[in-house]
Amino acid sequence: MKITNDIKYVGVNDHEIDLFEGQYRVPNGMSYNSYVILDEKTAVMDSVDARFGAEWLQNIQAILGEREPDYLIVQHMEPDHSSNIAAFMNQYPKATIVSSEKAYTMMLQFYGDDYVSRRVVIKDGDTLTLGKHTLTFVAAPMVHWPEVMVTYDSYDRVLFSADAFGKFGALDVQEDWVSEARRYYIGIVGKYGAQAQKLLARAAELDIAVICPLHGPVLCENLGKYLQLYQTWTSYTIESEGVVIAFTSVYGNTKKAVKLLEEMLKANGCGAVVVHDLARCDKAEAVADAFRYGKLVLATTTYNADIFPFMREFIHELTERGYQNREIGIIENGSWAPTAAKKIKAMLEGCKNITFKQNTVTLRSALNDQSKAQIAALAAELCQ
Repeated sequence: MKITNDIKYVGVNDHEIDLFEGQYRVPNGMSYNSYVILDEKTAVMDSVDARFGAEWLQNIQAILGEREPDYLIVQHMEPDHSSNIAAFMNQYPKATIVSSEKAYTMMLQFYGDDYVSRRVVIKDGDTLTLGKHTLTFVAAPMVHWPEVMVTYDSYDRVLFSADAFGKFGALDVQEDWVSEARRYYIGIVGKYGAQAQKLLARAAELDIAVICPLHGPVLCENLGKYLQLYQTWTSYTIESEGVVIAFTSVYGNTKKAVKLLEEMLKANGCGAVVVHDLARCDKAEAVADAFRYGKLVLATTTYNADIFPFMREFIHELTERGYQNREIGIIENGSWAPTAAKKIKAMLEGCKNITFKQNTVTLRSALNDQSKAQIAALAAELCQ
């Protein structure tokens, strides 16, 4: 794949994987992206997952022919991007690694070698000249590991963005970028919105024509769209108007309450209404939707004097990613001592700018006229 006249794609597609990082469903696989910059000197940008080392090295050789690469630039040490460093260095004994000091520490930890005699240590603002291409390195700590650097090529105006602007899915499958990039960002990088905002501010200073991430497609058209989405996601701003209902139900009574609320919200013209059964849905998609929309309803049962495990885990997923700036309604169910609302509020008390709706719905085992009236009141409040 040609990125520019001098920059070529040498990454791989993975259709063997079912769970990325052991937890994120990827029905359309993953890509592990790597690039070659051809100039007086040549540089390879990052490695790929361990299982695809031979294919990656073949891709590099197909581009370079008889030439040998001068540099392997390691922007990020997560194993899906670094596992073939040793294979590369063995195949190309004259090559030099270019990476941050923290990356070399991790290199030694992961692979037992930090290549002291064959390395260049870079820091924020350093440059590397390949010929007409001058690469500037920008530190991006905690986007989403501490050693991360991104790289800007001023000649072709290309930003090699590490895991930023990535998405789930292999490159040989057509799918919506926004939904899978949102799920990817919120799930993997979402905790580090403040750090990602700093990277966006640095990127705004650059003249960027192409973004080359480590996962997902190369972005070269309508970059304003992608930058604006990242501005929204990294600042925890509401992306879409609507209500997300996340629920758990043991015997179906809480589910009936959720169904009634959903019908009332739609009848009231409340905009998009998205419902997730936390016992059965894609958890990462439910979390991403909670960040996408401005209003969230949590419906669950009191369970072992706490809340149902799937709901507890869901709320934990929100809080560890810095959930904020949202409105929340609660439906609780308890046959003798309903305390779910109290537990939910306690779990969310550290979140910034959270507003709880005044109308909390309390079911005593099953729906009755009183709880139906409470649901109607909550629906009206959510639609204001």
